[in-house]
Amino acid sequence: MARTPSTMLPLGTAAPAFTLPEPASGKHISLADFAGRPVVVMFICNHCPYVKHIAARLATLADNYHGQDVDFIAINSNDVANYPDDSPEKMVDFVQEYGIGFPYLYDESQQVAKDYRAACTPDLYLFDSDHKLVYRGQFDASRPGNDLPVSGADLEDAIKAVTAGLMVPEEQIPSLGCNIKWKVGNEPGYT
Repeated sequence: MARTPSTMLPLGTAAPAFTLPEPASGKHISLADFAGRPVVVMFICNHCPYVKHIAARLATLADNYHGQDVDFIAINSNDVANYPDDSPEKMVDFVQEYGIGFPYLYDESQQVAKDYRAACTPDLYLFDSDHKLVYRGQFDASRPGNDLPVSGADLEDAIKAVTAGLMVPEEQIPSLGCNIKWKVGNEPGYT
């Protein structure tokens, strides 16, 4: 298992716009669809053991906040030619397996991952209602094999602060996971 940390995009960064397909529904979803609301943007994939480790709790956390002034969006940017387990068809299976109730979008060109400087799965970003970055970092301290319970505490604490109108502490711990599987010749210069 590769252990790649997130790049820690600067706080205050405006969320890059995107419109991507959602394999489970056949719709296209835009960041603009969530204007005026805080949003969690996550880069995940189907096969990563770090993502699978948190997937059930992530689905529950998102369900707990559904309709409560914060939205969740997941994006898969992996190269599906070389990693077929991350194909759009298998994204639909992943949504069903883990009871994902939020949009899970496919970034075939990998441009959205580059725009967010995403480096790993999971790579998590929380933007406030003006879509300015207030949190980027780990879901919690649990990792496959470290025997810590999966709680989502780090992300949830940031969400609670944002929804209460409070400042999110600037000291944040990078996420850690598998590297994004870049297409050959498409690797970003920041990783």
